[in-house]
Amino acid sequence: MGRNTISLPQSHTTATWASRLMVVFVALLIAGCGTKGPEYDPTATWNVERLFEDGKAEMNSGNWRLAKERFMQVETRFPFGTYAQQAMLNLAYVQWKDKEPELGLATLGRFQQQYPSHPASDYALYLRGLINFTPPSAVFATVTGQNPGERDPKALRQSYAAFSELVSRFPESRYATDARKRIEWLINTMAENEMLIARYYYERFAYVAAVNRAQVVITEFQGVPSAEQALYIMMMSYDKLKMTDLRNDAERVLLTNFPNTTLIAKGFPDKYSAWNPLRLF
Repeated sequence: MGRNTISLPQSHTTATWASRLMVVFVALLIAGCGTKGPEYDPTATWNVERLFEDGKAEMNSGNWRLAKERFMQVETRFPFGTYAQQAMLNLAYVQWKDKEPELGLATLGRFQQQYPSHPASDYALYLRGLINFTPPSAVFATVTGQNPGERDPKALRQSYAAFSELVSRFPESRYATDARKRIEWLINTMAENEMLIARYYYERFAYVAAVNRAQVVITEFQGVPSAEQALYIMMMSYDKLKMTDLRNDAERVLLTNFPNTTLIAKGFPDKYSAWNPLRLF
């Protein structure tokens, strides 16, 4: 007798092959998603040097988004070594340029905490000073002609502190010369800020407060141009307070230091430029 054979129904055979084809299709689909989907990372096999150099190239071309990604990848994948340290500094710079100054300052804070004696500590201080020196609002201020003394005094003082520490700790640094120039500008600007506050109080009849703020200009920022108006504010405030002797003393000091002053004859100059919207208030 011949060997018995079992014949499967045609419908069953077709279903089996269809199932197999479906399994293969799903496997290919999953594999495709694993390489081309939203989680696909073309840098997954890059070493630290390639990641860092690509970040530098993107940074130099102004592509801040990709530069940030690369430097953060260096930090995450290779957290130890010189590449990670330099990536933190570069990341802070890129965050600042991408109008994220708060993130830039936070990154610098992490760097200074983790590497307090790093050879690039002078640059970290310089960058901290720059971030506070030129906030995003400075662009708008340039358009409107806003007086620099009207800017956020906290940021000005933080910038001054960073540059001063840089000059004090690293007097021979390549960044020290520029820092000294910025310190001079900051001193004049912070003094002008105090003078504007004193004038604000004077114009609202708060004469004692006006004297107190004007005295800050004289005692803390000696020799600044704003001292002329500060002395005039003191003179006029004492006059309103009927304190004749102090009024005369302030006038004498004003004329001694600024013999060509026009304030006594003409009063305060205009605070704002023609384009500054603050003129409306």
